[in-house]
Amino acid sequence: MRKTKYTLMLSAFLVSLAAAPTLQAKTLVYCSEASPEGFNPQLFTNGVTNDASANPIYNRLLDFKYGTTELIPSLAERWEVSPDGKTYTFYLREHVKWQSNKDFTPSRDFNADDVVFSFMRQKDTASEWHKVSGGNYPYFTGMGLDKLIVSVKKLDDRRVVFTLDHPEVPFLADIAMGFASITSAEYADKMMKAGTPEKLDLEPVGTGPFQLAQYQKDSRILYQSFAGYWGGKTKIDRLVFSITPDASVRLAKLQKNECQIMTSPNPADLPAINKAANITLLHQAGLNTGYLSFNVEKKPLDNLKVRQALALAINKPDIIKAVYQGTGEIASSLLPPSMWGYAPNNESNDYNPEKARQLLAEAGYATGFSTELWAMPVQRPYNPNARRMAEMIQSDWAAIGVQAKIVTYEWGEYLKRASQGDHQTMLIGWGGDNGDPDNFFSPLFSCAAVSGGANYSRWCDKPFEALIDAARSEADHTRRSQLYQQVQQRMAQQIPAVMIGHSTVYEPIRNSVKGYMISPVGGHRFEQVTVE
Repeated sequence: MRKTKYTLMLSAFLVSLAAAPTLQAKTLVYCSEASPEGFNPQLFTNGVTNDASANPIYNRLLDFKYGTTELIPSLAERWEVSPDGKTYTFYLREHVKWQSNKDFTPSRDFNADDVVFSFMRQKDTASEWHKVSGGNYPYFTGMGLDKLIVSVKKLDDRRVVFTLDHPEVPFLADIAMGFASITSAEYADKMMKAGTPEKLDLEPVGTGPFQLAQYQKDSRILYQSFAGYWGGKTKIDRLVFSITPDASVRLAKLQKNECQIMTSPNPADLPAINKAANITLLHQAGLNTGYLSFNVEKKPLDNLKVRQALALAINKPDIIKAVYQGTGEIASSLLPPSMWGYAPNNESNDYNPEKARQLLAEAGYATGFSTELWAMPVQRPYNPNARRMAEMIQSDWAAIGVQAKIVTYEWGEYLKRASQGDHQTMLIGWGGDNGDPDNFFSPLFSCAAVSGGANYSRWCDKPFEALIDAARSEADHTRRSQLYQQVQQRMAQQIPAVMIGHSTVYEPIRNSVKGYMISPVGGHRFEQVTVE
């Protein structure tokens, strides 16, 4: 990895941290699958990073009620919306305490200055903070909030006003997502004056239920319960993320009670887990989609017939059987079947190598071509075994004369290189964050998301853009649903990506864990959990 000021400071932070205390009875250990990219969710879209930062450390103006998609007050106790839908006034919660660390002790409670700072850092390209830690805000720009939000202004310490360019139906749900976490303006100011602004993103200070105590990259993250948390002290004293990339090792740790909750078990292990003593296998239909992105900026993937050919050559039923092993279903759309507005395109599941070869010939590639196929190094709920999936796609493409070299990198490096457009084809996926269809389309395939970094297909299609813009602004639910059906039709025609599968989310937990639920909007939250 290229040494940047950001990564060097992170390394220094890891070295400086003291050894963690011995685990005690009120410690919960969660076996996670990878290291976070950082500790500021404004800068990333990765679920692993969101789990490690947004959920334990920070709060947002609104949040989702635990285990549901219902919006509830958080740092904003209430809000008002103007009749034209373009002005939102938020009334902020009083007596909310900030955490502290070795470099910062807050002198005041949370107030409107923090809200203005957190959003304007992402919006205002002229701000001295905008370029800190890379200056890329993939959710904020990918969802078009940099254009939608005209201003964020403080009326007084307890009131802040957002002015929008136009009404947008999912706005409240959007700002309940991790990227809208509120950071401390006072801490930011102190770090900027000290010449170490990146510390804001590496050594986080939030208002959330847990505060960061120690991070050892590729090993573990230790959090302590934040005694000053406005929502009341958590039922556990310590939360540990045991970073364990191998699912078999995660399961072994769970069985030995070295962790009490694990993510992403191997599908082949589910029958045995279901029968295991002292373990409960939670499961829920996932709002997720695993897919293959084509980088349409690179030849020959800019050619629609080539993309059609590669899609037709993939044997989806065999992949679902071998990779998901009974835990998934074929994806016929970017939207999962349980999402409103879902409109499957069953033709996208056709497996026809003969037609694929014909299309390649028509495109001028009768003898095929060579390409790279990137495979994720980690398990994710939407793809339990990316390496195996890549090998099967590699074999399918070889049958039509396309030679694919499988490439992988460490998870953070994989995402970084992909956001730069270094890949040709790549396996990736998405888990819904807020229960709205726009949460799938805008962050992943809008024109803004090309520069924002989350549009890995680097596909900017004006008819598609017009449809998602119209859908975001449409107040009538039926009409919005119809617009999203047209959005899906446009994607099926242009094939910026091949939708592969939707999975059921499985999470094994020890029976000693009480109060834990799988989140329908993805991620893992532990503030309601206790261990007996």
